[in-house]
Amino acid sequence: MSRRARERVPRARDAGSAAVDFVLVGGLITVLFLGVLQLGLALHVRTLLIDSAAEGARLGARLESGPGDAESRTKELISAALSERYARDVTTSLVEVGGVEMVEVQVRAPMPVIALLGPSGTLEVRAHALAETPW
Repeated sequence: MSRRARERVPRARDAGSAAVDFVLVGGLITVLFLGVLQLGLALHVRTLLIDSAAEGARLGARLESGPGDAESRTKELISAALSERYARDVTTSLVEVGGVEMVEVQVRAPMPVIALLGPSGTLEVRAHALAETPW
């Protein structure tokens, strides 16, 4: 048998290697995809918490409203967007920054580590709004 003919004949020890390669590469791609999906979910939760806290702070800063209104609005928005579990620890306060009174809304919520379930870290966001004062 010529040398060219021997090179074309598949070797027995290479049989089935494509299936193994597929499993290894497929597993790696699946883990990478799930990691990107998880990162997207964590950023989504963080963005929703920031937006809800900012909206609550704006409401609480209005002349006819107060910090209690800011807290209830923030909890309402978070519960509607995510779940009540994320709205358990919302605090509001009046703070002074540079001689100006502001309403501060602070939200502490679990950061999803495995989807929205499973173990989680803690995510803390704050939002401020300039408190209106009568002229």
